[in-house]
Amino acid sequence: MFSRTTIRMMSSSARYYASLTRHRTMSSSASAAAPSNRVAVVTGASRGIGRAIALRLARDGYNIALNDLPSTTSGLDEVREAIAAQGRQVFVSAGDIGQEETVRNLVSGAVEELGRVDVMVANAGIAIIKPILETSVEDWDKTSNVNSRGVFLCYKLAAEQMIKQGRGGRIIGASSVAGKKGMPYVASYSATKFSVRGLTHAAAQEWAKHGINVNAYAPGPIETDMLQYAIDVRISRGAKEIDTGNAQNRSAPPDVIASLVSYLASEEAHFITGQTIPVCGGVAFT
Repeated sequence: MFSRTTIRMMSSSARYYASLTRHRTMSSSASAAAPSNRVAVVTGASRGIGRAIALRLARDGYNIALNDLPSTTSGLDEVREAIAAQGRQVFVSAGDIGQEETVRNLVSGAVEELGRVDVMVANAGIAIIKPILETSVEDWDKTSNVNSRGVFLCYKLAAEQMIKQGRGGRIIGASSVAGKKGMPYVASYSATKFSVRGLTHAAAQEWAKHGINVNAYAPGPIETDMLQYAIDVRISRGAKEIDTGNAQNRSAPPDVIASLVSYLASEEAHFITGQTIPVCGGVAFT
């Protein structure tokens, strides 16, 4: 038999989940009424994982706000054209996401040009591959500026807009398998990717009451320029063979990350929040 305390707890829980159901129903109705109005913001979108995510979300029916560094303009233009060819609206805002003004302009520009922000994908990231004893303070700060500070700014400013809109939303960040387990020669990168996990945990708990789900993805060996850079560094340091370090003994294209982001951005993922999900072929098992 249940005690009165247990019954009270069950009653409280039932009210809580009922409120979530009402919120989801309202959000779903709004999306069903105007699916073409949904907007996703993607940083680091000129190539690699960011490009794959932007194109996938466009296929899913989102209008897209793109960001990357000014030096990547040609890549951003190619992604913009590919999205426009799908009949979606596109807004481009170049800049360093480690700077608050850049992220404010990105979010406000998305609202002004596309009408709203439903999904934020804080994907932009960099890696400096050096032993700890060769890592300078400048190296550490450069990595932290993008991978940690930049993700924090994207989370915070997107959440402010989503709370203002009152429709909930999805915030998705880029961690790494190096954010699940510290790895040699990438101390600064690994530390920042651990920070994304912690930020994701905290944000998910703070913003759940606003209908905002916060999650992160943790890529393993994904076929990008960053992976090639890591391979080149290892070879330059005398590595004879390059092992992917995963159970499947292979790398994968950026589309595998885009598929996960597509799901996390969807209504079907309404009960997933605060998670950092490995997509690595069996490097991390937590």
